[in-house]
Amino acid sequence: MASFIRRQVILTLFSAALVLCTARAQLSPAFYAGTCPSLLRIVRSTMAQAVNREPRMAASILRLFFHDCFVNGCDASILLDDTATFTGEKNAFPNINSARGYEVIDTIKSNVEVACQATVSCADILALAARDGVALLGGPTWRVQLGRRDATTASQSDANSNLPGPSSSLSNLISSFAAKGLSARDMTALSGAHTIGQARCTTFRSHIYSDADVDPSFAALRQQNCPSAGGDDNLAPLDIQTTNRFDNDYYQNLVAKKGLLHSDQELFNNGTQDSLVRLYSVNARAFARDFAAAMVKMGAISPLTGKNGEIRLNCRTVN
Repeated sequence: MASFIRRQVILTLFSAALVLCTARAQLSPAFYAGTCPSLLRIVRSTMAQAVNREPRMAASILRLFFHDCFVNGCDASILLDDTATFTGEKNAFPNINSARGYEVIDTIKSNVEVACQATVSCADILALAARDGVALLGGPTWRVQLGRRDATTASQSDANSNLPGPSSSLSNLISSFAAKGLSARDMTALSGAHTIGQARCTTFRSHIYSDADVDPSFAALRQQNCPSAGGDDNLAPLDIQTTNRFDNDYYQNLVAKKGLLHSDQELFNNGTQDSLVRLYSVNARAFARDFAAAMVKMGAISPLTGKNGEIRLNCRTVN
């Protein structure tokens, strides 16, 4: 049975890798060099303003990008508003009351439209904004592949089923990422996004009250602001050390059994990722390198290119 499961994971990875290779061949960092040469400057300056106002916004935009790519590809479907005849992804369980930053993307889109009308997709804006948010908080940078187009539909049911949750086991995390063409190493590196941002009490309550793989003093600290009942929306930093700096402290927390989410601590719990977590905890350069590479791979998940999709004029609605 175990060998059968391993073969299935390998086949899934192989199939997804073919899709990623094809996608990367159709995207290019220079896609807008001739049609919107000021794009990168506009996105960076608008993100800098947003992050200066609220450093947490970098984490929010990064999470939006992840939640977009994992649901039918990096196509800005997460940005579409519900209408009387359309149900999008914003109110899916993983996104409702937690996904945020939509207004920042709206602002960037408006600024880009002034310079380059009907040229740049919302999907590409989100990819660039995620990269810039990480860099603005001291994290790595990378060349963003561009040329995505925007979806004209979205799927709340797919958002509910495709996004790994805070109670996921290590095996579930590995299989969820494998289904998108991402390796276990990619998964562990991308989880390092939790070095910034905050989480709601409802997402980590069971971990700090019921799990055994948590430092008792850390659990007690978090219980002060997350009661066993009530306070679902109370926030706590995902990284107890440097909330607003993108670094490798997240992995140091895991080694110390101070991961906020059950799914975080699963990466360091006598499992297959323990050695990699230890490496990242002492080697910030290795983490930064692997995170940047994994972000490029994630950004190539099933993009719409060519004549597929559209270039939305308003990221919240189809044209």
